[in-house]
Amino acid sequence: MENNYTYASIIPLIGGETIAMQNAFGKRPEYIMSYKAFGANDSQLLNHYKHEVPYYVLDEGGNKGGQVDVVNSVCPCAGLSMLNTSASADNAANDWMVESADYVLGKVQPKVFWGENAPGLYGNMGKPVVEKLRKVGDKYGYTMTLYKTKSTLHGLGQVRNRSFYFFWKDDAVPYMPYFSKEKEPIEECIRNAFVSDDDPMNEVVNKTKPSDDPWYKYVLEELEGGITHKEFYKKLEKSTNPINWVEDTQGVEGFKKASEWFAEKGMEKPSASAMRMYNKLKSGGNIMRRCVELGKGHTSAFVGHFAKQLAHPDEDRYITIREALSIMKMPSDFELVGGIKNLNMICQNVPVTTAQDMAQSVKDYLDGKLDIIKTKFIRQNNTSKSHEIEENTLEDFLA
Repeated sequence: MENNYTYASIIPLIGGETIAMQNAFGKRPEYIMSYKAFGANDSQLLNHYKHEVPYYVLDEGGNKGGQVDVVNSVCPCAGLSMLNTSASADNAANDWMVESADYVLGKVQPKVFWGENAPGLYGNMGKPVVEKLRKVGDKYGYTMTLYKTKSTLHGLGQVRNRSFYFFWKDDAVPYMPYFSKEKEPIEECIRNAFVSDDDPMNEVVNKTKPSDDPWYKYVLEELEGGITHKEFYKKLEKSTNPINWVEDTQGVEGFKKASEWFAEKGMEKPSASAMRMYNKLKSGGNIMRRCVELGKGHTSAFVGHFAKQLAHPDEDRYITIREALSIMKMPSDFELVGGIKNLNMICQNVPVTTAQDMAQSVKDYLDGKLDIIKTKFIRQNNTSKSHEIEENTLEDFLA
């Protein structure tokens, strides 16, 4: 079937979801809409498109473009993120989901509008936000799907739990497919990222060496008998970091021994820090474990400080910007304007492979390939391969 569908993006940020749409639909967006608060992030995608895609800043007098079949969005997730201590349904960051939905459904009126957010949207914390979104959908004649997943199920070597929401210009909803793809190990993703020697994205995100980290130095020199980073990495069966390695192999007493070793080496700050960790763990408390990250198989979510502390699997260095982009499956010709200072924009992105499965599902719906359920709202959980449908439509689904 010839693909004549058109789409646009609103608040695309760096563009992972929009690029996923491009991969699924075989073309660039007709236009991009956003708000001035997101100009810095959006500029990365606009640069990738060489400023050839029209860009409208809605709160600076910009108007929407023409009619399109689909609009996608990546609103800020801080309001419902478990990493945010002030996360709640009332967090102002959540207003962007509601505001953009009201604008798109009321002004653009696509056949489908979909977006991504934190896993909290699917849980109890997100219920008030979901209710607001449902009211917007009802106002403009849209049904809604809430979909929970994690990126390891979409072939990515990081555990990144996400929620997606979909509005359908319909009196029913499609039954979204479930995914469970074989994941590419994080170390292979890093190894395969290289483009060329003159790639400006070859800049290393952290200029120090992993083996110079005090905790890693202790593991390599004292606990492992003086082996190299590469030799130690080969021993690993799963992702870890040196602080976890000390606890896993030496127990809590290992922190006291580490403190003594640091003191012998004249490393006063690490020695004092290790003793604080020892005392806190002995009393049943938790500790910060910020040090070199060694990824094998899959890692935790590629966010925050993690991006600057992830080591290369073979070389005694931290990852490059290109390797960071590859971990999020951005195109090999994508360049991060501003370099390391904008590294967090990569972390705030949606992994392309995760979003592409959602984008392909939207296209399959437009092509009439998905089963249809007579309900205004459905929750689907890709992690458990389960769903919840409003009771009054359950018989329609089972029929």
